[in-house]
Formats: sequence, C-alpha cells, structure tokens
Amino acid sequence: MNIIDDIILHSPALIVAIPLLGAFLTPLVSKINDKLRNIFVIFIVLFTSAIVLLLANDIYLVCGKIHTYVFGGNAPITEGGFAIRILFEVDGLNIFMALIATILAIAGVIYSWAFMKENTGLDKYYTLYLLMIAGMYGMILTGDMFNFFVFLEITSIASCALIAFWTNKGKAIDAGFKYIVVSATGALFVLFAIAILYGQYNALNMAVLASKIQFSFLDKIALVILISGLAMKAGIVPMHMWLPDAYGRAPASVTLILVGVTQASLYGALRMIFTLYGGKLTTTMNQIGDVSIDLNLVLGIFIVGLALLTIFIGVLMALKENNFKRMIAFAAVAEIGYMILAIGAALTTVFSTNDAGTGMMALKGGVFHILNDALDVGLLFLVAGAIYYATKETSLNQLGGLARNMKYTTIFFLIGLLAVSGMPPMNGFASKLIIYESTYQVNPILSIIAILCSILLLAVFVKVFHSAFLGPKLPKFDNVKEVPKSMLLAMGIIATIIIFIGLFPDMVVNYIVQPAVNALTNNSNYISNVIGGI
Repeated sequence: MNIIDDIILHSPALIVAIPLLGAFLTPLVSKINDKLRNIFVIFIVLFTSAIVLLLANDIYLVCGKIHTYVFGGNAPITEGGFAIRILFEVDGLNIFMALIATILAIAGVIYSWAFMKENTGLDKYYTLYLLMIAGMYGMILTGDMFNFFVFLEITSIASCALIAFWTNKGKAIDAGFKYIVVSATGALFVLFAIAILYGQYNALNMAVLASKIQFSFLDKIALVILISGLAMKAGIVPMHMWLPDAYGRAPASVTLILVGVTQASLYGALRMIFTLYGGKLTTTMNQIGDVSIDLNLVLGIFIVGLALLTIFIGVLMALKENNFKRMIAFAAVAEIGYMILAIGAALTTVFSTNDAGTGMMALKGGVFHILNDALDVGLLFLVAGAIYYATKETSLNQLGGLARNMKYTTIFFLIGLLAVSGMPPMNGFASKLIIYESTYQVNPILSIIAILCSILLLAVFVKVFHSAFLGPKLPKFDNVKEVPKSMLLAMGIIATIIIFIGLFPDMVVNYIVQPAVNALTNNSNYISNVIGGI
C-alpha cells in the first residue's frame, strides 16, 4: 500500500484532525512571524482540501460506495450487535457537503489575508477559524450521533467568538450573544433527542439506530426535537432571528464559513429524516378513526409550509433592509426556504404517492441548491466585505458610483446577483429550474410563489447594483481603490465555479449531485454497508 492509499484510508480522520492540529499550533507560529502564520493557515486548509479531493475521487469511483473509518482500531468493539467505537461514515452525501465546505474554507482563508490584516488578535482569529472548519467537517463526516453533537458545539463556540470578533462594535457582541443562545438551545434539543434514542436502543451509531428504530411514540418525539434543534441552527423561519445579525455583524470571511456551518446543520436534518428515519417513514401510517394518516405526507406538508414562510419573510425583509450585509443575510434566509421547499415536496411525493420520479427530481433540486446557495450567497458576502474594506460603509444609502473605482468587485457582484436570483446562465438558474419543475408537479401554486419571490430578489439586487455601483459617485469615494489581490482571488475562485456550474450543470448533477441524492434516499444501502463493514 502506497502513501496515497494510506492517506485515503485514514482521510476521514485526517480531514478533521489536521485543522484541529493547525488550530492549536497557530498561536505558536504567530509568535514567530505574522506572515508565516498566514502561510501556515493557508497550507493547513489547502492540505486538508487535497485530502478531501482524494477521498471524493475514491467515493465517486465506485457507485454507492461508503468509506467507513473506525477510531481506535481496525474493528469496533461490539456488544449485543451494537457498535461501541466511534465511526466516520462517508458516502455520496457526506462528500458532497465536504466539497462545499472545502470551497468555502479555501476562499475564506485566502480572503482573510488582506481583509483582516489591520486587525489585532489575529492569532486568536485564525485559531478559531480553523476550529470552526474542523467542527464543520466533523458534523458532515461523523456517523455517530453524540459525536455530531460534539462537533455542533465546537462550531457554535468558535462561530460565536468570531461573530463578536470586532469587540469594539457593540452590535457585534449582541449578535454573538444572540447566536450562542440560539445555538445552545438548538444543541440541547439535539442532545435530548439523542438521549431518547440511546435510552431505547443502547446505540449512537446512525446506521445501527436506523436498522433498529421502530418509530414508536418516543421516536416520533425525538424526530420532532431533532428537526426543531437543527432548524434553529439552519436559520429556518421562525427560528431565523439570529441569522441576519450574525451574518451582518461578522467579518465577511467569517460569514462565508458561517454559511457552510448553517448548511451543515441542514445536512444533519436531512440525514436524520432520510437515513435515520427514512425506512420507517416510508411505511408508517397512523389510524385515526377510519382515516389512515401518512406521517411522511404530514411531515412533508409541514416542511413545505415552513419553506413558504421562510421564503416570504426572507424576501420581504430584504426589500426593506438598507444595511448591505443584512440585506444579503435576509436573501440567504429566502434561499434556505427554496432548499427546504424542494425537500418538503420530495417528502410529499417520493414516499407518499406513486410519483417517485417527481419526488426524486425535487430532492435533486434541493440538494443541488445547497451547493449553489453556498457559492452565490458566499460571493455576495465577500463583495459586501470588499465594499466595507474600501469604503468603511455598510449602509446602502451612503454608497454610490463604486463601479468606476472597483471594476472587478462590480463584476463579481453582478455574477452573484444573477446567480442568487436564478438567472441564466448562472448556477442558481439550473437548481431553481429543477425546483420549479418538481414543485409544479406537486402543486402549481408552489412553483408560482417560488418564481415570483425569485423575481423580487432580482429586483432587490438590481436596485442595489444601480444605487451602489452605477449611481453618481459620491465625492468622499473619489480616492477609493480596488481591494487587494488576495480578496479578488477569493471572489474569483467562487465566481469561476459559479460560471462553470451554470455552463455545465448536467456534469455537476450527474457526477456530484446524483450520488448525494442516491445516498440520501437509499438508507438500506447505508445500513448494510456500514453494519456489514463493522
């Protein structure tokens, strides 16, 4: 076995361990030289990213492959058929989310070089940054429920500190406090649900739980609590109150990773619904009098209702917002609504009717939009950060004519504008089109609402584009210059991927999205591969 094979074998552990080690070494390296520290952190992120790519190639080479990694030995200790040791379980869905996290991590750390250069306490900043990245990877890759909770807490603590990093700004501290309160509440919900499941089945491994779960009354309570807790972290209305403040007050480089952390929580909800409970949701009917109630259909309708509320609130608040970053944050809330709209539509069809094709298409659109939303919203936040870096302004009323001095930033904003609004030929058009088509099959009204809200989002960003970039230049911005090359490089990386996906959506869907959807819906394959492998 060569070194590449060894790295792939241990890659799930390395992907989390390397950023963790880098986080603890960063303060020591910082004492030597600030520039060396920055290079060290970038190296850690790039090295981790290379391992993610190696693991992704290994997963995609074999259809339906699941890479199982056991901590503490080649095989886990078992008791009564239940795995005791912690396992990382990587399938098409895990690696899909890991690739998203990798793109955001690379762009974020490169952007940080110049964006955070003038700030003090950067040894703490980069330490927390790597901890947040490690926690995000851990949430995505672990196959153990309690381990998921631990990594959820790691990301929460690191994120809170980074949101409040600019301690000289009182609103940043308020945003950090609000975030940690919501995160702690959500994490307690998750822990309580884990305790319910562990108390019944004496297991924490997701595959083992999925094979044993009976969908009892307690199991239903645990599902509701899990979804509620993760919905808080994912920023779904009405539990979104932390998101505009956290996204709006954090440094732009931090906001980029926060988008990934939010989506890791959404991934957790998907994993619980489809993998942990999926086998029972497909067959469970409750008898109320003479009426049979499909609980999966009820859950789907409930999620669709939350999705519409999330889209409406996000778009309407974006329309009235004058703070640039907060406006993008509300747009991000609306985009989360599109993802869960597709997921809810999938639940109402793929399991509850004979129209499995529509349900699978909806799920494909929702999963695809997770990738596109991370890129589109992430790019817009980096543009907002670039504008703040150059002008020290966040109010849209105080901006104007920036396109004359910031040509590249203007182009990147235009790309993000078109992408997040679902306009061709950008990536957002491809995923939203799939969502529109699938939700139309479920109910035409859903599709009409989704399209109208996208048009409103386009109107919001066109207005911003005109007033901030194309309007008359304010005298105070005569000496404004384009942002440093490292910030442009970070925005360019994301913009390039956006355009590539927009031009070749079939390639991305077939090679990356479809394996994720297959892994999500085939929980029997997940159970047999993991339990068979342990």
